[in-house]
Amino acid sequence: MDTTIPSDVFEKLVQELRRGVLVLATLSQLGEAKYGYSLINELAEQGLNIDQGTLYPLLRRLEADGLLHSQWNTAGSRPRRYYVISPAGESLLQALSDEWRGLAAVLDKLLSN
Repeated sequence: MDTTIPSDVFEKLVQELRRGVLVLATLSQLGEAKYGYSLINELAEQGLNIDQGTLYPLLRRLEADGLLHSQWNTAGSRPRRYYVISPAGESLLQALSDEWRGLAAVLDKLLSN
């Protein structure tokens, strides 16, 4: 990072970039049912850290929008809510993936100049 850029400004902009990809990243990992903590770990293993205070409201919003389905599983030692992508979520995932690939191609060109 350039030392002339204040670190707080840099961090805010990085956070803004990351926030824009969270829906796409989350939907991409819910082809099979997962509970929130396992999703946090899975995303972190892939290099995308997200905290609980960000993920759980996002999951609730995506479910309210009809993009996810959830179900409580009380069979284990602790009840857990499992989330899985809905058919509408699958359609959105495909559309967002296409949009992302297009934007990434444009940005690759712009950043290569």
